[in-house]
This record gives sequence, structure tokens and C-alpha cells, in this order.
Amino acid sequence: MKILYIITGLGQGGAERVVCDLADAMFEKGHKVKIAYLVGETLTQPEHDQIDLININLSNVLSLPKAYLKLSKIIREYQPDVVHSHMVHANLLTRLIRLVVPIKTLICSAHSSNEGGILRKLVYRATHNLADLTTNVSKTAVAAFEQDKAVPKNGMKTIYNGVNFDNFSYQEDSKQALTHELQLNVNCKIILAVGRFNESKNYPNLLEAIRIFKDEYSIPFVLLIAGDGELRKDIEETIINLKLSNDVILLGRRDDIPKLMSACDVFVLSSDYEGLPTVLIEAMACQAHIISTDVSGVQEIVREHGKVIPIKHPIILAKALENTLNDSNDSKNILGAQYVKSKFDLNVISEEWLKIYNEN
Repeated sequence: MKILYIITGLGQGGAERVVCDLADAMFEKGHKVKIAYLVGETLTQPEHDQIDLININLSNVLSLPKAYLKLSKIIREYQPDVVHSHMVHANLLTRLIRLVVPIKTLICSAHSSNEGGILRKLVYRATHNLADLTTNVSKTAVAAFEQDKAVPKNGMKTIYNGVNFDNFSYQEDSKQALTHELQLNVNCKIILAVGRFNESKNYPNLLEAIRIFKDEYSIPFVLLIAGDGELRKDIEETIINLKLSNDVILLGRRDDIPKLMSACDVFVLSSDYEGLPTVLIEAMACQAHIISTDVSGVQEIVREHGKVIPIKHPIILAKALENTLNDSNDSKNILGAQYVKSKFDLNVISEEWLKIYNEN
């Protein structure tokens, strides 16, 4: 089978990692796989070099016609059995290409409960029938799309993200190594967040909670944030304004995320919206204790194996940090790791996708 994955970009994010891992899984099953990406540089890529990565070079609105023609030509020449697009821009562009280019099977996957404003949702609904199947990554994200009328009732299916647990599992001695690397006090509790510096992650909410935590409780700690993005300067200013310069370390992009997750005493997700936050699955697989805002998909991941709190409530988040750090007592979240590995394993999810590809 020839499969073409199309994604908005290959930056450093959960959806990008999911697509690359899925491409690797399909390649390992003997299928021919290519990935086309619309914008940006390649920060995330498959493990197998034989998987072609094709940059469509959609840099702005003026480049849209050229990008449309380039992607159309790729589909005509490659003649894939399945085109599987991911994220809203790739989904919409690929649907419109199907108006002029024959596509045997087109599957469009959203990765969030919030894909934009009213106009984008109307276009999503108007082009719905151009796809053979439309999916999202959690039941709550599907419900949100239906409620916003971006898809018709029962017009979207839930398929969970698969995680390659060969890459995400608990690493012994990780905390000792990280403490030495960053020259931290051995009694210091490590609070970790991982994700792009964008609006949806609401790092100001986390930083305000950290300020409250510092003022209210006597637990020695450091907050580590791994990631980068367009709001980095704003986050740096917020850290200074909240007088947290000695308490927060911005690590930038890291290629040792499993080590960080294994080392932390608690992993925090402070987002305002998500689809299925794969980063929580990865952190739990590394036996991290979890605190997350109650965004789309979190209840389906965490269940009883972590704390789920309301969005935009830094006081509640600060208290949850205090409770978790006191309760964990340097133990690891072994039951949480077992649970996510039973539900989100890439081998199982890729077989589910393969069945869908063959059915359509």
C-alpha cells in the first residue's frame, strides 16, 4: 500500500510526533510512505530515512496557489492508495485538492477540540463530504466539533493517538543526572512542563500558580519548561515580573524528553484547550505524577492516575502541586504507566489505522 501523510508542519509538537511515529509504524509493516508538510522547518521527523519528507513551502496567502499546485502534482504522480491529512490547514487544503485530483481514499484527522473561529468551522463543515472519513483524537474533541457544527452529528470518529513506548519509558538515575547537569539542590523538587510557547498552553497560568506556590508553601522546587515558540519573550518577561527568575529554568528544545519526564517529581499541563495531549501519555509512561487542566482528552488519559483541575485557576493549581509533592514522597506513578501503555500503544493504534485504510 502507498500512503501519503499530509500535515500542516513538522515542528516540535505532539501531533507532529504522532504522525511521524505512525509513518514509521506503517513503513515497518511493509508499506510505502511519504510525508508532505505545508509550512516551517523540520524539527520532528521519522526514524526511517527511507520515508520521504516533502516541503510544500506554503509561507503565506500569496503562496497558496503555488502550494496547491505542488501538492496536487505530488498526489497525481505518487498515486497513493490512502491520503491521510492531519491538522486543520492540511485537512482543508487536501479536501479542496480532491475537487480536481482523483484521490482513492482521503482521511482527515483533527488534533484539537478547537481548530479556530467561526469561518474556519463553516469551511470545515462545507468540505466535510470531500473526505471519506473525518477523525479526531478524543471523544471530547469529537463532541466539541459536533457542538460547534464543524461536522455533522455522528460525522466524526474517535481514534486515539498512538505512542511509541520504546522511546518513552522510565529511566533509572535520571533525576540524579539532571540534578547534576543543572546544578540543582538534591532536595529540590522538580516540576516539569513540556510544550510549545503558544497561547493554548497558557504558561502565564502555570507561572502565576508557581508564584502562589512559592509564597504559600515551604517546599524547595524548580520549574523546568522544555520547549520554544513565538511567545518565549512574553514568558521571559512574565517570569521577571513575577520575580521567579531563580525558580524557573527555560530549557529550550530538548532531545531527551523521556529523561526529563523520568526525573521530575510532578509533570504539569496548564493548557486552555487540547485534542488529546499526547505529552501526558508520554509523561505517564515515564512514571511521572500528573497534574493537568481539564481540557479535551485529559479525562480519557489520566482517569484516577493523576489530578485534573479546572482551566485558568492558578490557586487550585498551586494547591494541587503542594498536595502532589507531599503525597508522592519520591514514589513513581507505576499504575499510571501501566494504564497508558495498555490503551495508547502505537502497535495497537497503527493496526486500527491499517484496518481503516483497507476498509475505505
